[in-house]
Amino acid sequence: MTSYEPVIGLEVHTQVKTRSKMFCDCPATVFGREPNTATCPVCLGLPGALPVPNAVAIEKTVVLAKALGCQLATFSQFERKNYFYPDLPKGFQISQYAGPVGREGKLAGINITRVHLEEDTGRLLHEPTETLVDFNRSGIPLIEIVTEPEFSDPKVVSQFLKELRNLLVHLEISTADMEKGSLRLEANISLRKVGERGLPPYKVELKNINSFAFLEEALGAEIARQQRLLAMGEVVVQETRGFDEKRRLTVSQRRKEEAFDYRYFPEPDLPPLTAKSLKSAVRIRTPERIREEYRALGLPEKYGEVFIRDRELATIFEEVQKEIPAEEAANILVNKRFGDPKRLGARRILEAFHSRKRQVLITGEELQSLAEKVVLDNPAAVSDYSAGKAAALQFLLGQLMRETKGRISPVEGKELLRKIIDARTKASSQN
Repeated sequence: MTSYEPVIGLEVHTQVKTRSKMFCDCPATVFGREPNTATCPVCLGLPGALPVPNAVAIEKTVVLAKALGCQLATFSQFERKNYFYPDLPKGFQISQYAGPVGREGKLAGINITRVHLEEDTGRLLHEPTETLVDFNRSGIPLIEIVTEPEFSDPKVVSQFLKELRNLLVHLEISTADMEKGSLRLEANISLRKVGERGLPPYKVELKNINSFAFLEEALGAEIARQQRLLAMGEVVVQETRGFDEKRRLTVSQRRKEEAFDYRYFPEPDLPPLTAKSLKSAVRIRTPERIREEYRALGLPEKYGEVFIRDRELATIFEEVQKEIPAEEAANILVNKRFGDPKRLGARRILEAFHSRKRQVLITGEELQSLAEKVVLDNPAAVSDYSAGKAAALQFLLGQLMRETKGRISPVEGKELLRKIIDARTKASSQN
C-alpha cells in the first residue's frame, strides 16, 4: 500500500486591536452587538462612499512583520480582490497581493511567506429556513499571515498557532480570541507520497476551525479523508471545505479559486503606502525575549507562560513587581492570593500586600507544624518534587500560604518545605 504524508500551509487571519474599522470610523469592537448596528456607507459599500486608511492598523501590521523577522516592503499598496459572496457588500475586498507589508519571515522554525493587511468581511448567520447577513464585522482591519507549506503534523500546527497567538497578544496587535472570531485559521492541506519532495498538484483549503480544541481534530479529519480517496485511486478535488464540529468531518463548500480568479488591481481610491508609514521605531518584545526577561527575574517557567498568554495580567505584574520581589509578585497574581487581580488592579493588590506585611507573621514551631501538615496532606506533590519536578514545590508553597492565610514569608516557607521533604526522603532511604 502506498504511504502518504501531509503537506500543510497556513493562512492565519487576526483582527487588529484598534478603536475604529480599517477604512471608516465605525467601532472595530463588535462582538455581542446587535446585527448591523456598527455600519456606515463606507463599510456597507454604498455608492459614493470613500475609504480612509486606519494609520494605527498599518503601524501594528508593520510591528508584527518586524517581530516575525520579515523584510519590510519599500513599496506597498492596497488592491481590490474581486469576488461575489453575500457577506461582501462591495463585491470586492480591499486587500494586498503584489505589495504586502512584509515578506520572508520566520516563527518557531516555520518560514513566513508574507504578512499583509486587509479588511474583514461580514458574517453569515444560518437559520433553519434562511441565511442572514450581519455587516458589523465588515471593514474591521485584518492581518493575514501566510506560511510556507512546511507542516506535516497537526500537533506542530497547534504549537505554532499558540506561539503566534502569544506574539499577537503581547504586542497588543490583537486579542487573538478564536472563540470570538478575532483569530481565524485556514489550512491548505494536500498529500504526497512519502519520499517525494515536490508539492502535490492540488490543495484543499479547510475553513471553520474556530477553536484550539478542534484544531488538531479538524486537520486530522481532512488528512484521513484524502488518504481514503488516494488509497482508492481517486483524484482529490481542489476545493474549499469546512469542518463540521458535530459530525467531526469536513464538508465541501465551494471550488477553490486561484489568485488570477480574483482579478486583483490597485485600489483607485487609496494611495500607495509611503516608506514613512511603513517604518516603526517601536522596540518589539517577542514572547521569547519576554521569557528571557522572566527567567532573569527568577520566575518559574509556568508563571512566565501564564503572563505570556495573558497580556492584562502581565501588565499588572510589571507594576506590582516594582515594589514586591518578582517571584512573590508572580505567586500573588497567579494564585490569586488577594482575589482576582484583574478586578483588583495593581494599586489595590499592593495595598493588600503592604497591609498583610504589617500583620504578625507566623514563624517558629507554629509554621513548622503547618508546613509538616501540608507535606502530609499532599503526597503526590511531594513525590513529584522528589522526582525532580521543581514546580511541585511552588504548589506546596501555595497550599502553605492558604493554610496560613498568607501570613508567612514565601521565601522562608519554601525553604522550610524543602527541608522537611529532604529530611523525610533521607530518613526513608536510610530505612
